[in-house]
Amino acid sequence: MAKVTVLGAGAWGTAFGQVLADAGNDVLMWAREPEIVESIRERHCNEVRLPSVAKLPDNMTATGDRAEAVKDAEIIIVAIAAQFARVALEEFKGLIPDKAIIVSLMKGIERGTGKRMDEVVKEALDLPDGRFAALSGPNLSKEVAARNPAGAVIASCNPYVALRVARACQTNYFKPFTSEDVIGVEMCGSMKNVVALAVGMSRGAGYGENTAAMIETRGLAELTKLGIAAGAKAETFAGLAGFGDLVATCSSPLSRNFTFGYNLGKGMSVEEATQVSNGVAEGVPTATAVLALAKEVGVSVPLAAAVSRVINDGISFDAMMAELFGEDITEE
Repeated sequence: MAKVTVLGAGAWGTAFGQVLADAGNDVLMWAREPEIVESIRERHCNEVRLPSVAKLPDNMTATGDRAEAVKDAEIIIVAIAAQFARVALEEFKGLIPDKAIIVSLMKGIERGTGKRMDEVVKEALDLPDGRFAALSGPNLSKEVAARNPAGAVIASCNPYVALRVARACQTNYFKPFTSEDVIGVEMCGSMKNVVALAVGMSRGAGYGENTAAMIETRGLAELTKLGIAAGAKAETFAGLAGFGDLVATCSSPLSRNFTFGYNLGKGMSVEEATQVSNGVAEGVPTATAVLALAKEVGVSVPLAAAVSRVINDGISFDAMMAELFGEDITEE
């Protein structure tokens, strides 16, 4: 169907590469790590990042050479860690084919600038809006890699681009939908991580379904209000990229943000949770970015503010909940 390159051979990049290969595309993975390149190219597996898959499709291979990776690519998937995306992508500037479509799988807000990943990608590659698409949804890597039924939303201001990407990744187990709400899909993908941290904290602190449901519901309302103020469509937050991804991220130990929050709820510091998790979960920097955006557009985000207090001031989950409850009674 198409020549597709995936930049980043982590768990999600590799799992989505398999989706693309299953859909009939020729897939070339790019990775910095020589051992990952060798593993995919020589043994058709990613022993480092996705060991749950014994054998990747034969129409998947890999390279560590940037020019080789993107040469003649029709669709380029970006699956790099959000906080390193700008630096990594700038190394590809000038190598990308003039008509290639760029699709971001990344979910996060850039530290320092507060910019969404669509903004980062387009700035780093000097890319016009009409060649960009964002893909997001309830897509836990290990489950997609196991070919469990799943869906995602592909958003682009160019309907043709969204449809082309959707056709390239549609399989009998992966169902894509299209949207023109790039801002909404991007904000859903990043901000739900903050809610997942809070739900994880509640579980780690020993609380049950009622507490988790309250946090998820109020969190969804909060991020929807913020998204609308930033120019997103309300219905996006009720769909796969919003509610769907929120449910998956807040309910599974496969979610890095949930697990990171769980460790905080047990009483670990951010430093201890980082060490156990082998890195900081994306919701940690996103919480601060959400507060900055909320201030800019004039929206109250009490849950994000409370999560930020846990992260930056070291208060406990119980202290966080005490702040959230307060004494004032307000409308839902």
